[in-house]
Amino acid sequence: MTNPLGPANRQDRGLPTPPSGWPVGSYPTYAEAQRAVDFLADQQFSVQDVTIVGVDLMQVERVLGRLTWSKVLGGGVVSGAWLGVFLGLLLGIFTGGLLGPLLVGIVGGVVFGVISTSIPYAATRGQRDFASTMQLVAGRYDVLCDPKSAEHARNLLARLAI
Repeated sequence: MTNPLGPANRQDRGLPTPPSGWPVGSYPTYAEAQRAVDFLADQQFSVQDVTIVGVDLMQVERVLGRLTWSKVLGGGVVSGAWLGVFLGLLLGIFTGGLLGPLLVGIVGGVVFGVISTSIPYAATRGQRDFASTMQLVAGRYDVLCDPKSAEHARNLLARLAI
């Protein structure tokens, strides 16, 4: 019997592996690291030997604004209406009439939208009265290169002024 967690099966299932290579550059933003790799490509460097690695990962939650009942219900009305327009038009195309199914779709969509946004908001009981987005960002981005061509990559990147 083989161990399903053994190293032989890990590569077969395509599990992630840590990056390898020698560091040839370190940049504060992903755009700068991407620019460095693009520069290497422009210099006819073998970029398949290069990896961009985000280091010092952070989960960042950016607060967009305060939530109120009017904003929650308004968002439910708008999103539900759009869903209703889509479903109403779709139903109207297949039934022959357009106005009736469109109106039914909009009304149904608004009801569905209000219900689907108000229940989760009410369930928080004021514990989370703000809207936000989550991002995963890195403190820096390292460009790694296969050891056989790392020195050449470093020499090329030394000419790039970022």
